[in-house]
Amino acid sequence: MNNKKIPQSNPRRKRNLLDDISEVMRLRHYSIRTERSYIGWIKRYCIFHKMKHPLQMGIPEIEAFLSHLATDEKIGRSTQNQAFNALLFLYKEVLKVSLDKPINALRAPRRQRLPVVMTREETRRVLEAMSGQMKMMAQLMYGSGLRLMECVRLRVQDLDFSADQLTVRSGKGDKDRWTMLPVEIQPELREHLKWVKIIHDRDLADGYGEVYLPPALARKYPAASKQWIWQYVFPAQNRSKDPRSGKIRRHHIHATAFQKALKKAVRLAGIDKRVTSHTFRHSFATHLLADGYDIRTIQDLLGHADVSTTMIYTHVLNKGGRGVKSPLDSL
Repeated sequence: MNNKKIPQSNPRRKRNLLDDISEVMRLRHYSIRTERSYIGWIKRYCIFHKMKHPLQMGIPEIEAFLSHLATDEKIGRSTQNQAFNALLFLYKEVLKVSLDKPINALRAPRRQRLPVVMTREETRRVLEAMSGQMKMMAQLMYGSGLRLMECVRLRVQDLDFSADQLTVRSGKGDKDRWTMLPVEIQPELREHLKWVKIIHDRDLADGYGEVYLPPALARKYPAASKQWIWQYVFPAQNRSKDPRSGKIRRHHIHATAFQKALKKAVRLAGIDKRVTSHTFRHSFATHLLADGYDIRTIQDLLGHADVSTTMIYTHVLNKGGRGVKSPLDSL
């Protein structure tokens, strides 16, 4: 009889740190974009310190890394804050290490830059250079003041045609808000949804038709993921495997697809400005101000927590030195 002992896997084997970070972030329902961003910063932190394990480092190493980002890489304040938050999450939530002393890194300068805004004529030319669902997305970003990810994540139930209203769910800061649904786009949008419904029905017939839902909602309503009202308004062309669950689903259109279409449209329209998807949102706010709407109303439509953020558009309106006429123009 062979008494040779069968080797057993060691359940106490050393776990991969990045796996631990992903597991904790998913338990806390962080988005996959935030997960990838945080893991990227943590990798850079370890590489900067010659691949030392974070448990072998602490506040001095965090300060050195953040100061390096500000002084050597010249990153902005918000980017440095993102790196800082990633490291705080690593130590407090994953490694369970208390950082009981203040972190005194050199701070990146707070840069006040005026947003790029298109005129109404430039906006019209860019929209005319686009077509299909890419054009509808651009129209919603300009006509409703949406961010790019707010637009691609729209669900069927978020569109209220009877009230000319659009609901933005879990926007920046995980806040919901309402904004207008432009009347101009509604007929085309209704026809678009008929096409999306056909795609969804085909997915159901093929044994699919499921869409991603937030974990808590998916647990409470197990059948909701296949319901029509939860489908994305702008679905991806093909079904794909969810990187977390492994399920085959039809996700929303990828943000980069819109960005490529916009870049081409700007070139065709002959616009000599650095136009991005966010330029539509900037133009939305500036044009509403020019039409006489009050700043508080625009703040609510944009979903800004502080009115000071919205006030930057008043500077855009005050062209040429706060609206002062140049003496050269009076000669």
